Amino acid sequence: MDMNQYLSMFIDESNDHLQSLNENMLQLESNPEDLGIVQVIFRSAHTLKGMAATMGFEDLASLTHKMENVLDMVRNEKLKMQDYIFDTMFKSLDALENMVQDITGGGEGKADVSSIVASLQAIESGEWTGGSAPVAQAETQSDSLISNAVELDEYQYSVLDQSIAEGHRVFYIDVLVSEHSQLKGVRAYMVFDMLERSGEVVKAFPSVQDIEQEKFERNFSLYYITTKEAQELEKAILSISEIESAKLIQLDQETLQQMTNQVAATVAVEDTPAPEVDKDAPAADSASQEEVKAAPVKAAAPKQAAAHSRTIRVDIERLDVLMNLFSELLIDRSRLEQLASETGNNDLSDTVAHLSRVSTDLQNIVLKLRMVPVDTVFNRFPRMIRDLAKTLDKKIDLVITGAETELDRTVIDEIGDPLVHLLRNAVDHGVESISERIAAGKPEMGTVNLRAFHSGNHVFIEIEDDGKGIYRDKLLKTAIKRGVVTEEQGAKMSDDEVNQLLFAPGFSTADKISDISGRGVGLDVVKSKITSLGGNVTITSKPGKGTNFSVQLPLTLSIIAAMLVRLGSEKYAVPLSSIVETAIVQRKQVRNIHGNKMITFRESLIPYLSLSEVFGVPDFNDADEQETEIVVIRKGERLAAVAVEEFIGQSEIVLKSMGTYLPAIEGISGATILGDGQVALILDPNAFIK
Repeated sequence: MDMNQYLSMFIDESNDHLQSLNENMLQLESNPEDLGIVQVIFRSAHTLKGMAATMGFEDLASLTHKMENVLDMVRNEKLKMQDYIFDTMFKSLDALENMVQDITGGGEGKADVSSIVASLQAIESGEWTGGSAPVAQAETQSDSLISNAVELDEYQYSVLDQSIAEGHRVFYIDVLVSEHSQLKGVRAYMVFDMLERSGEVVKAFPSVQDIEQEKFERNFSLYYITTKEAQELEKAILSISEIESAKLIQLDQETLQQMTNQVAATVAVEDTPAPEVDKDAPAADSASQEEVKAAPVKAAAPKQAAAHSRTIRVDIERLDVLMNLFSELLIDRSRLEQLASETGNNDLSDTVAHLSRVSTDLQNIVLKLRMVPVDTVFNRFPRMIRDLAKTLDKKIDLVITGAETELDRTVIDEIGDPLVHLLRNAVDHGVESISERIAAGKPEMGTVNLRAFHSGNHVFIEIEDDGKGIYRDKLLKTAIKRGVVTEEQGAKMSDDEVNQLLFAPGFSTADKISDISGRGVGLDVVKSKITSLGGNVTITSKPGKGTNFSVQLPLTLSIIAAMLVRLGSEKYAVPLSSIVETAIVQRKQVRNIHGNKMITFRESLIPYLSLSEVFGVPDFNDADEQETEIVVIRKGERLAAVAVEEFIGQSEIVLKSMGTYLPAIEGISGATILGDGQVALILDPNAFIK
């Protein structure tokens, strides 16, 4: 039977189950005694196992089966959840997600999960004693690493031996870089950099020079002296991107001597059938494999009942095609409305009016089809915050509200990365360490609020922490030091303008480089992405109290309401979402202040921009007019007045890309086709307010 026809369904449902497993595992970590949550997790794991076995993804099914065994012991009260078990289960979920991603990319869903399986088996068999690693895993791992030991000279051996005698911890570490990594040398450097901050690397193989030049396959080994625990080191190494595994054994003088003696016989050891034992290991679990293959029939039963659901999955590309077709319909509707008004035929006008009403209803439905709850982005953040908090040794409570708020799918696809960056920034820079919070009279657990809500034609997403906030003097000092502003400029800046310095290219307040922040890729990346989506981001902060990042986004990027204006023979569209109001000003009201044209608007001065000068319109110049129409536009809290010749009226327009025919033009976000067939350029108000 050809299972490829069910592959897309399997991938979608697997991702749903993995998300459910992550969410419920986080809940269970907060309430380890709640067996009801364990039952929900067990059912999801059981269903996923059955689906994987049915589709022939045996590695995925086998790992899920091992997880299921541990969960079965927990729900039958034969085992209590502890930190190490939670960490192992989360590693299992990460491995399962990687397998599903591999399948999505056309792979077979295979992965080396032997260390995770060994951990799960040790937990299941009771060989794990509650220490930093399972007994069975430590023994197997130790034998494997000893057989592949790196040769030491007399001096290096002496240093390690003496360190052990003086009470230091000595580890032999083997690190495996992901096969998909494009920058193996960089990832290896990050591992060495992290290790050298808390210890000393005595010997590495291949050599450090070869590793930097990427002259190695995927793994490298080293001897390391430190005071840190094995579990802490392993977690720190695995927190680095694209590191697939890290195997550590702590050496005593006897083990060190054993490894040294073993080096001479390495080739002989590698020629022994030892690896065959690992290959045969899955076969020893053949009974379990048969059980897995039999499970899908039972697991599939609930899915049969779900066939009567009132929802269906639709390929995203089909929705895109539907939107493009409807965009063309909108253009034709505008053309028909203009023709009907020109001919004066009542029957034609009535028919076109009815067509307009129907197409408006159709437009609302098409737009709603594309609307997706921001929950699809938010649901991956609790797990991310949990892992970050453990890495940074902080206590963080992520509070999510408004996850049901809907956004256009195009915006949803693009907003994920900026939010990840803002959340990581809040956890790393915003929330203080436990000791700092206690010293400041705050609770140990910091809070990060993630909110989403509608306001007019926009959606706002806020990330707020109760951390140390932004201190103006410290921020300005860093900005001056990095050459972002001068001391004179900084002295004249308001608090809001100083906060905006965080968005300067390459700006970072991190004292040291880490895997989380401080790489010189600052919040400017976040702002440029949000601005490209037609949005805006603002910062408010109270020193010692916390910081709030507010992201403003348009509901949709495909069809927008706009004000059409005329400049001579040219027409432009201004998005209504950016317009505060329209007005007429006399020429004498335009003032020249320090070389800049300004007008008074509601008791404050705002910039006055001549659109004809900006775009070089040949047949109109507002300087020749005694009175001029203006459009007051907004970007965050700042306003500006744009001079135009005439208002044509409000219209719903289809946003079309400029394509590759024209280079990126500042102030233009796209174009639209009007009812008379003319092309009108769509203004980007954000570009006019600096």
